[in-house]
Amino acid sequence: MIPRPRIFSHLSGSYELTAGSVVSGPADLADAVRAALPGLDLRPGDSGAIDLRLDPALGPEAYRLVVGSRGVEITAGDRAGAFYAGQSLHQLLPDASYRFSAGAAWRVPGVRVEDAPRFPWRGLHVDVARHFFPKREILRLIDLMAAHKLNRLHLHLADDQGWRVESRAYPLLHEVASHRPRTAVHHYGEPEAYDDVPHGGHYTLADLAELGAYARSREVVIVPEIDVPGHASAILAAYPELGATGERHEVLDRWGISPAILSPLPPTVEFLSAVFDEVIGALGEVPYFHIGGDEVVLDHWAASPEIDAYRESLGLPSTGPLHAWFLRRLADALAERGARAVVWDEAFVSGELRSDTVVMPWRGMEVGRRAAAAGHDVVATPVFPLYFDYAEAATADEPMAIGETITVADVAAFDPAPESWPEQSRARVLGAQAQLWTERIPDGRTLDYRTWPRACALAEVTWSGATDEDFPGRLERHLGRLDALGVEYRPLDGPRPWQRRRPHRPGVVRVPDVMERLDRLTHDAESTRPSV
Repeated sequence: MIPRPRIFSHLSGSYELTAGSVVSGPADLADAVRAALPGLDLRPGDSGAIDLRLDPALGPEAYRLVVGSRGVEITAGDRAGAFYAGQSLHQLLPDASYRFSAGAAWRVPGVRVEDAPRFPWRGLHVDVARHFFPKREILRLIDLMAAHKLNRLHLHLADDQGWRVESRAYPLLHEVASHRPRTAVHHYGEPEAYDDVPHGGHYTLADLAELGAYARSREVVIVPEIDVPGHASAILAAYPELGATGERHEVLDRWGISPAILSPLPPTVEFLSAVFDEVIGALGEVPYFHIGGDEVVLDHWAASPEIDAYRESLGLPSTGPLHAWFLRRLADALAERGARAVVWDEAFVSGELRSDTVVMPWRGMEVGRRAAAAGHDVVATPVFPLYFDYAEAATADEPMAIGETITVADVAAFDPAPESWPEQSRARVLGAQAQLWTERIPDGRTLDYRTWPRACALAEVTWSGATDEDFPGRLERHLGRLDALGVEYRPLDGPRPWQRRRPHRPGVVRVPDVMERLDRLTHDAESTRPSV
């Protein structure tokens, strides 16, 4: 199984599950198991092949699964536990069970499984701003995450290169800011080149409502991100009056960082509060809302007499603390709406945050340790080994990537809560999340390639706490399930011939060099300035 359960033992006997089998027990638990095994078309009833019981003493997301000659017994701590028991039961069936097959019947071996996750946050981040991924791709990704017991989908909905959400309060966001006339296609450090193909798209509020409901039915929480106050070219293409200078920007067609920055004045807070209301209202339930705070060029704030006077009225000594104040004000607005703010680590370094703000230390685990020691909950997101837009080998056989190398083995060896940290800080680690920045991930096929099977290792690390010596063999066997699901993953021995398009330039951006530079920057309170 992937991820590996806490306790797994074989029992004598087996049981045949057939399409239309009855699942009995509390309705919400039965619905969860049916969602985990869609191909079996399970029917709710008073007694049947799968019997479910609720035992809250097991804890959140925990379950016990027993298969014998008389059927399947599942005891779950909550609905999520029942859903994950169903996913484990699915993995006991042949790979073909992941394909649609009318009238299917599958022999389930006798087993006893007792299981619960090590971390509550087991996430994937997908940047839909640089390249837009239609709703169908996100729905499919939710299914794949659920099959691996991953439960947080962080959607990066706004950046310099595009805004991806309908807004009825500010319609120019989806009418103007959601598309660009062309896209950069050159390699890092090489002369600029563009494809001259228009790119764009956005999710309607109805789309968001559907995504939220679909994710919840599969125990996935969507974490929306509106990245501010920097990365704001797209917003300012639609509403330049929200900027620090008032000048109109274009939706950025190149990669990298822009000096475009939102004003920290009250009209911007009002604008973002209205957007928060729309996104939260559409998704239906948003326990976490990411507000970015990373890679901000504060020069325009310092040069603006109006903003400078506002800073002085707040009693703040410089623009760095103003950046921290602005993010705290947004976190307050989110708290009023029942959501906890999440930020990248620059926001922690630049000043005091609300105590309940979650910090994502992308620039290394050392700044994560400092955030945890300061009392913040932390989700580990370091470039190495959790930036899946980096190549898996330093070779031109790989498709175009920002740099290299991050392998399956690197992810499998990662510890989100290092033993070297004090126990109090380790307890602050909610989990870990892999990032899929999409400057060089233009479509769903490339997204598959970058995500899997590295996300299988992430699933094991975050659910089981660590991989074991059997992981490589279990992963190799697990690839049959991915084949049945139609996942165009990267083979363990390298890409297939048709996966070698847009060849990578190896040796240009090396992960160790990046991590050394980023760690230095985290010790500078003014390190909001672009880091890469």
